[in-house]
Amino acid sequence: MKIGIDTFACNHGRSGLGSYLMSLAGHLVSDEEIQFEFFGTEIDRFTYTSENQLPFKSVDVMDSLTSELTWHLFKVNKFAKKMNYDGVIYAAGARMMPGKFKVPGITIVNDIVSSYFKSHSKGMLFRQLKKGLNNVNCIIVPSKFVKDDLISFGISADKIKIVHNGIDHKIFYPKSELSHENSIVDIKPFAIKKPYIIYASSMQSAEKKHVELIKAFTLFKEKTHLPHRLVIAGSEGLASEEIHKAAFASSAACDIFITGYFPHENFPELYREAEACVFPSVNEGAGLSVLEAMATGIPVACSNSGALQEIAGNNALFFDSDNIEDIADALEKVLTDEECRKNLVTSALKWTEQFSWKKTVNEIVEIVKSVVKGSSSR
Repeated sequence: MKIGIDTFACNHGRSGLGSYLMSLAGHLVSDEEIQFEFFGTEIDRFTYTSENQLPFKSVDVMDSLTSELTWHLFKVNKFAKKMNYDGVIYAAGARMMPGKFKVPGITIVNDIVSSYFKSHSKGMLFRQLKKGLNNVNCIIVPSKFVKDDLISFGISADKIKIVHNGIDHKIFYPKSELSHENSIVDIKPFAIKKPYIIYASSMQSAEKKHVELIKAFTLFKEKTHLPHRLVIAGSEGLASEEIHKAAFASSAACDIFITGYFPHENFPELYREAEACVFPSVNEGAGLSVLEAMATGIPVACSNSGALQEIAGNNALFFDSDNIEDIADALEKVLTDEECRKNLVTSALKWTEQFSWKKTVNEIVEIVKSVVKGSSSR
């Protein structure tokens, strides 16, 4: 059984989807029963395949959204047939896949589709992807929240399978008690002054609630006068200009540090050295950043919207992301209430033990095998 894995629309590893695919790739192993091969633009030849040395097939298409969408609309099925794939995994399932499938398709959807399509409700992207979601053989989602969202979007519940994201506990683990306390966290090319709060999310939309967080952080600083900084780590995006303006206008501007793109492999240390993780986004379907922060032994305060309550369980401090004062109060509590901090850390570490990429990959592989065998028996 030969399975192709589509790397298009995963931002060359520089986004949540890209990190997801890299984690998946790092735990995939070909054997006598099933072989995996990645395909995409030449720039991604070593982005996802280096750890397990899985094969990669370069596709001659321009690195642009329009060109890639057109290729998926007219050529991906012919390509899959030519490569003798028995099935194809579309890693960016809410963003890039064909409308019809001549080779069994398994798509991964980490997005909240109804929210994502608000800005694409007209034109080829919306029509193609909605058609694809209706026609694909199986959809893998990271939470019940995403499944329910797809169902409300008109997708059959029978084809949707929930597989929670994993955590790489080899790199996301708590700080050693023997670690030396330094006032500066030196993560090239950044030198970040402690103490700080971390929010790791790309600046793609207003639903990420960066602006609300900046306003709440400002209120928190004006009320408490604590020395904490706010570190916002994530790629620039459509909401970047508004976020930078809000930070510049804040009375706490000197304590707000926006890093831009931050390599995923450096996040463990960034989390470990933080006083807390805050995550106000309201359109999260996977909550991977929250899980990773929990696994490093820091307390988490996050939105009560999206899939975060499902993913974090009772192991985070929740707030209303549209209420600036509520966010500010949560920041104060998670930073100053020692009993609260201790309880959150202890319960979260226990909670995250159930998540691993090995488990995630094993579940996905079994689903892929079932889909391909089911399709061939028809």
